[in-house]
Amino acid sequence: MNYQMIGFVIGRILWTEAALLLLPALVALLYGEPALPFLGPILLLLIAGLPFRKKPKQTSLYARDGFAVVALAWVLMSAFGALPFVISGYIPHCIDAFFETVSGFTTTGATILTAVEPLSQSVLFWRSFTHWIGGMGVLVFVMAVLPMTDGHGMHLLRAEMPGPSVGKLVSRMSDTAKILYGIYLVMTLIEIVLLVLGGMPLFDSCIHAFGSAGTGGFSNKNLSVGAYDSTYFDVVIGIFMLLFGVNFNLYYFLLVRRFRDVFRSEELWAYAAIVGAAVLAIAADILHMYESFGQSLRYSFFQVASIITTTGYATADFNLWPTFSKGILVVLMFIGACAGSTGGGIKVARIVILAKTSWGDMRKMLHPNAVTTTRFEGKALTDKHIRSVHLFLTVYLLVFTVSFLLLSLDGFDIVTTFTALTACINNIGPGLEVVGPMGNFSAFSWWSKLLLSFDMLVGRLEIFPMLLLFAPSIWQRRRIVWRT
Repeated sequence: MNYQMIGFVIGRILWTEAALLLLPALVALLYGEPALPFLGPILLLLIAGLPFRKKPKQTSLYARDGFAVVALAWVLMSAFGALPFVISGYIPHCIDAFFETVSGFTTTGATILTAVEPLSQSVLFWRSFTHWIGGMGVLVFVMAVLPMTDGHGMHLLRAEMPGPSVGKLVSRMSDTAKILYGIYLVMTLIEIVLLVLGGMPLFDSCIHAFGSAGTGGFSNKNLSVGAYDSTYFDVVIGIFMLLFGVNFNLYYFLLVRRFRDVFRSEELWAYAAIVGAAVLAIAADILHMYESFGQSLRYSFFQVASIITTTGYATADFNLWPTFSKGILVVLMFIGACAGSTGGGIKVARIVILAKTSWGDMRKMLHPNAVTTTRFEGKALTDKHIRSVHLFLTVYLLVFTVSFLLLSLDGFDIVTTFTALTACINNIGPGLEVVGPMGNFSAFSWWSKLLLSFDMLVGRLEIFPMLLLFAPSIWQRRRIVWRT
């Protein structure tokens, strides 16, 4: 373990968070609100980063260093990011503030607040801005603005970026990070402009663009996007939620005119097919609840886009929809968006790979001597790739099962317990019943909120960085050789 380099990277991350807190402090000044809730944490972050200011001679970061850095960075950023809520008095309890901040950075959108409109503009801005920061990844942002390693930054990217595989777009890791964040920023600005042109106030447009871009779902309205009751806003936000749920590598391929790579993406086609089928099925199922098929299609499209991208915005209380429609939404919660996007969930890529390998295994049962090759995105999958997908799903189910049993000790009904955990570990936000789109997580006990916070981090960081943080062997200085 390169402890000095880990400390150096953590120090840079803390200073980066201090710089980011200047934006809500500026918003506070613009609206005539106290800036102390942000200036205090800025000072603490600067002081906390001082011991790690000196760059070590050995700057290499390897796999377990990357896992440790990513896990520690997200926990520390959430802890310091919770301070503005506590200092301002809007969320006086530390665990509640930590839950809210983890929910923001992990782009989950689950909240313990019963009403958000009483919050100050600056606190609302910071609450939603955490979505935008965490959407593409904290470490990706730091690498984009502060290249720090000697070529081993890929281990940071792999530990933080969602999906079964992560690769460089260009030769240098820092340039890849800049490209990703450049695309991310431009798409966010386009959405803000479109919302402003539709008549939404600039502040509200920024809030909802941050939530769409990070696929988070925090709103400055108690009724979420439904408060505007606008078809235009539903369509714009719905489309952008789906766009941010696409693998960002495909946008880079569009920029460099590699159109064939885009249209040959199996994950993209599967993503579009799932969205289309879910929208039509739900629209038909809820038709009797609305005046026309067009209206049911509008609400169905928005909620499908919101749930499959794990954003969590709402324009209708889908808790009141028929069981079939709610069942589809729960399935979409698990599927999630595409790998390499800002969305959560298991990821469409893994679902496609799992389906293909399962079909291949069943064919092999009928033809034992047949030689089968599973291909994905035009390439033959190695045993290592297939094994990694199976490993992820196995550990995912194990964590889900243990968390569900622990969460059930709070005594809520099984639907509330199951969907609350599903909403957190898949970074969605709302569930059903008590935690439905018009509900919140305030009724859970303090230890359940800590457990759900852990699950949100597990879901956002693809499980392993958070679990390995508790493995003693990862902190040992000597190189570990595993034998099986």
